[in-house]
Amino acid sequence: MKKRIMLTLVCLLAAIGWVAAQNSPITGIVISAEDNEPIIGASVLVKGSTTGAVTDLDGKFTITDAPAGAKILQVSFVGMITQEVPVTPGTIRVTLKNDAKLLDEVVVTALGIAKKEKSLTYSTQVVNGDELARVKDPNMMNALAGKTAGVQINKSSSGLGGSSKVIIRGNRSVSGSNQPLYVIDGVPFGSSTNESTATTIGGNNDSGNYDRGDGISNLNPDDIESMNILKGPAAAALYGSSAANGVVIITTKKGKEGRASISFNSSTTIDNAAYGIPEFQNHYTGTGQSWGSKINGSPDYADEFFRTGVTTINSLSLSMGSQAMQTYFSYANTVGKGVVENNRLMKHNFNFRETANFLNNKLTIDANINGMYQRGNNRVTSGGYYMNPLVGLYHFPRGGVEGGKDFNYYKENYQVLNPSRNMMDQAWYQNASVGAGDFEQNPYWLINKVPNEDTRYRAMFNLSVKYQFNKLFSLQARGSADFINDKNETHMYAGTSSILAGLNAQQTGSNGRYIYGEGSELTTYGDILFTYQQQFEKFSVNASVGASINDYTGRGTGFDSYPGTLSIPNVFVIGNVDVNGGLPSDWKTHTQSQSVFFTGQVGFMDQLYLDVTARNDWTSTLAFTKYKNKGFFYPSVGVTWLLNETLKLPEWIDLGKIRGAWSQVGNGLSSYISHPLNSISKNGNVNFNTTAPFDELKPERTTSIEFGTEWRFFNSRLEFDFPYYKTSTKDQLFNLPAPTGSSYARYYVNAGEIQNKGVEIVLNATPVMTKDFRWKTGVNFATNKNEAIKLVDELDRFMFNGGESNNVWSYLEVGGSFGDIYGTTFVRDDNGKIQYEKKEVEIDGTKETMTIPMVNKDPVKLGNSSPDFNLGWSNTITWKDFSLYFLIDGRFGGDVMSLTEADLDQQGVSKISGDARDRGYIMLEGTRIDGGKNNRNIQEFYNVVGGRAGVTEHYMYDATNIRLRELSLSYSLPQALLAKTGFIKGLQISLIGRNLFFFKNNAPYDPDGLMSTSNRLQGVDVFGMPTNRSFGFNLKVNF
Repeated sequence: MKKRIMLTLVCLLAAIGWVAAQNSPITGIVISAEDNEPIIGASVLVKGSTTGAVTDLDGKFTITDAPAGAKILQVSFVGMITQEVPVTPGTIRVTLKNDAKLLDEVVVTALGIAKKEKSLTYSTQVVNGDELARVKDPNMMNALAGKTAGVQINKSSSGLGGSSKVIIRGNRSVSGSNQPLYVIDGVPFGSSTNESTATTIGGNNDSGNYDRGDGISNLNPDDIESMNILKGPAAAALYGSSAANGVVIITTKKGKEGRASISFNSSTTIDNAAYGIPEFQNHYTGTGQSWGSKINGSPDYADEFFRTGVTTINSLSLSMGSQAMQTYFSYANTVGKGVVENNRLMKHNFNFRETANFLNNKLTIDANINGMYQRGNNRVTSGGYYMNPLVGLYHFPRGGVEGGKDFNYYKENYQVLNPSRNMMDQAWYQNASVGAGDFEQNPYWLINKVPNEDTRYRAMFNLSVKYQFNKLFSLQARGSADFINDKNETHMYAGTSSILAGLNAQQTGSNGRYIYGEGSELTTYGDILFTYQQQFEKFSVNASVGASINDYTGRGTGFDSYPGTLSIPNVFVIGNVDVNGGLPSDWKTHTQSQSVFFTGQVGFMDQLYLDVTARNDWTSTLAFTKYKNKGFFYPSVGVTWLLNETLKLPEWIDLGKIRGAWSQVGNGLSSYISHPLNSISKNGNVNFNTTAPFDELKPERTTSIEFGTEWRFFNSRLEFDFPYYKTSTKDQLFNLPAPTGSSYARYYVNAGEIQNKGVEIVLNATPVMTKDFRWKTGVNFATNKNEAIKLVDELDRFMFNGGESNNVWSYLEVGGSFGDIYGTTFVRDDNGKIQYEKKEVEIDGTKETMTIPMVNKDPVKLGNSSPDFNLGWSNTITWKDFSLYFLIDGRFGGDVMSLTEADLDQQGVSKISGDARDRGYIMLEGTRIDGGKNNRNIQEFYNVVGGRAGVTEHYMYDATNIRLRELSLSYSLPQALLAKTGFIKGLQISLIGRNLFFFKNNAPYDPDGLMSTSNRLQGVDVFGMPTNRSFGFNLKVNF
C-alpha cells in the first residue's frame, strides 16, 4: 500500500512539473552576428503556430503563452537569414547573420525605390527612428542636430514649438527656399513654416515676430522607422524641380507579422532658460536708464520672470498581423508648458496603417490615415522689439526706478484703473500706453493682456497599390491627400501701446487691437511607377518609369484692426473692427505640377554600377512663358566601382567603394510671377500690379558633381565615408527697379550664380565588443564654402534685410556668401587704429571735454554667420542592462551679432557698463577712455557706441561653440524579472538631458537660435528667447 501511495505521489509530482514546464515562459535574446548588437523588432514564432513575440529595445523576447510541446522557434528579421532554434531551458541566445541578397534591397531612395546600398552612386545617411525619440523635442528635426554630416540644423528663438531650419550642403537660392523636400513613404510632404517674422524691429504690420511652427513638427517621432537623408542633387534628382536643397526620405512604421505587441513611451523634460540671459550690473540705478545713483544691489528680474517649463510627450502604439494582413495604430500626446508664463503647447497625433496582401502576395495594398491637432497659446516672439516682453524686462532700471517704484510693483500691478476712461490700463515706469512704448512695455502686461492662440488641424490620407506580375515586372500606384486648416487670433487689450494697437478718436489711448487669420490648404498627389528588375549571369538591370501629378490649393482670409482701432474697447469681434481703418486680407492660390521620370541602373559582375535618372517637369508657375509646354528636363548620371569585388584585398576589408555622380536639378517658383495680378483692397480699391510680366521666367538650376569613397573593415566594426561635392546654382530670380520711363516700376530677371563646395567625413567604429560590454563611437565632420560667383549687372548687392533704424544689414555681393553681416564701424587710420574726436559738454554747470571714438555709418562687412566647419561625436556604451549615450557637437568659426548687448550697454543695465563705472574708465583696443566727472564720459561712450544705431562692429562675437548636446543613461529590467508579470515584454527607464552645458561659447547667447528660419535675419540676436537646458526621464514599456 505504501509503495502504491509513493508511486502515485511521484507520478503526480512529475505531472505537475511537466505542466509547470509547459506553462513557464520562453525567454531569449536575438543579436547580430556582424557586430554582436541586439536586434530590435525581430519576429520570434513557435513553429507550427501563430504564437510568438517581437524583440524589444534590447533584442530580448518572452513568450508566455507557448503551446504545449513547443520545441522549435523560428526567428526572422528583414535583411537577415531566418533561423530555427530549439526551445531550451533558460535564456535562448539566437544569432542572425546578414543575408547579402536581402541586404542589397533595404535602402529606400527617391520615389521609394529600393536599391542595393553598395550600388549607390551618391552620398546618403540613414538615421534610425530611435535617434529622434531618445531625447524628444516637440520639433523632431531638432533631435537630428549634430548627428549628420553636411546637415546644419538651427531652431527658432521663439521657444516652445518653434520651427527648425534645415540646410543641407549650404544655401543655394537668393529668393527661394533653401530647406529640403520631405518625402514620407514615397509621397512629398508639405513642411512650410508658419511664421510672421519681418524685421529686427517687429513682424508683419507692426505686430510681433511670431513663429507658430513648421510642417515637419506635426509628425509623431515614435511613428518614424528610419530617415534617409539624400544630401546631394544626384541623390535627389528624381524629384526634379523640388530637389535642389536635398531630400529627407522618411519611412514610417507599419504592422509586423506575429502576435500583437503594444508599446508605451513616455518622455518628460524639465526646461530651464539657461543660455542667452544677459549679465546685468547691480550697482547703479536711474529714472529711465540705469545711469543714475549708486545702489547696494538689485533683484534678479530675469530669474523672477522665467519659470520652470515642463514638456511631456506620451505615445502608445499597437502592431499586429499575419502574413496576409498587418495593422499598426498609434496615438501620441504632447503637452508643453513654456518658460514664460501662460505659454503652452498641446498636440495630439493619431495614426492608423493597414497593409494587406492578396493573390498569393502578388497584390499589396497599403493604406494610412494620419490626423493631428495642435494648439499653441501665448507664443512669445523670436526676437525684435515689438510685443517682446524681454525688452522691458531687461531695460527696467536696476534696483528699481530712482525715486520711484520697484520692479515687483509693476509685476503685481501691471494693470491699474484709469479713472478718466474707467477701465484698466497698463502700468509702467514709462508711459507705455500713450505716445511711447512701441519698443518697451510692461512684460507682465504683454504676457497677460496680449493673449494669442493658434490652432492647426491636419489630416493625411495615403494609399499605395502594388502588383507584382512576376519576378521581373511590377506596377505601383500611389495617391495621397493632405488637408491643413490653420487659425490664429491675437487680442491686444486697451492699454497696449497706441503706436502698435491704434489710437482712438478721443486721442486718449488705444481701444485694443484684434488680429484674426484663417487658412486652409489641400495638397493631392498621385504617381504610377512601372519597374523592371532582372539578374543575368554577369549583368543586373533595375529600371523604373513613371509619372506624377501634384496639385495644391490654398485659401485664406483675415483682418487686422491696425492701424485703426476697435470701436468699443476690448470687444474682440469682427463687427467691432473699423473696416476702413484696418487691414483685411483675402488670398487664394492654385498650382499644379506634372512630371514624367525614368531611373535605370545597370550592374556588372556586382563590381560596377551605372546609374541614370531623367525627369521632365511641367508646372503651372510657368504659365504665360515660352516654357509652359516644354517644361524643364533634369538628368543625372553616376558610377560606382566596388574595389573589394574587383581586386583581391585583405579579408579584413569588407567594402571598398569609389563613386562619382553628375546631376542637374531645379528649385520651384512661387506662383503668379510670370503674370502678376492686380488686387482689390478695402473699399473696393484696385491695387494695380507694378511689376512687368516675365515670359522668360525659368526655375533656378543647380548643376552638381560629387565624388566619394566608402570603406568598411573588420566585419563592419570600422566604417569610413568621404564625399566631396561642388554645386553651381544659376538663374537666380531677382526683382529689380525698372528704368525711368518704363511702363512698370519693377521687373524680374533670371541671373546670377551661387556656388557651394565642401567635404564630409563620417567615421563609425566599435572599438570594444564583448559579451557584456560594447562601445560604439561615431564622428561626423563637414565643411562648406559658399560664394556668390555672379549677381545681376544692374545690381551691386542683394539685400536680404537691413536698416529699420538698426545698424545691421544682410547683403549678398559678388565674392560674398550667404550669412554675410554688415554694420557700422569705428573710423580707423591706415594702420587700423581707431580715430577719436573731442566733444565738449556741460555737466552740472561745468564744461567738460570728452574723448569719443569716431563712427563710420556706412555699412561694412563685419563677418559671416556660417561656421567654417561642424563636428559631431556620438558614443553609445552598453554594459549588461545599462546603456550610456552622449553626443558632443560643435560649430567652429563664423560670427554673430548681439543687438541685445548693444542696447543694454546704452541703457546702462549691462554688467560691462557697470564694471566700466566701477573702475572709472573704458579700455578700447588698447586706448584708455577716462570716465570723467560722474562717469559721464562712459555714458556718452555707450550712447554713441551702444544701442540699436551704434557701432555694431563692437558687438560682433566669435560663433564657435561646443556643447554636450544629448545625454541618456538607460536601464532595462532583466527578462527574468519581467517574465514574472506575465504580460510585460520589455521595460526601459532612462535619464535624459539636452543642452546640459557648453564646453565653449564665446557669444552672449546660443548661436543655434535664429530670429527667422527664412533666408533673412541670420546671425543677429535682438532680444531672442534664451535656449533651454532640459533634463528628465524616458519610460519605454513593451507588452
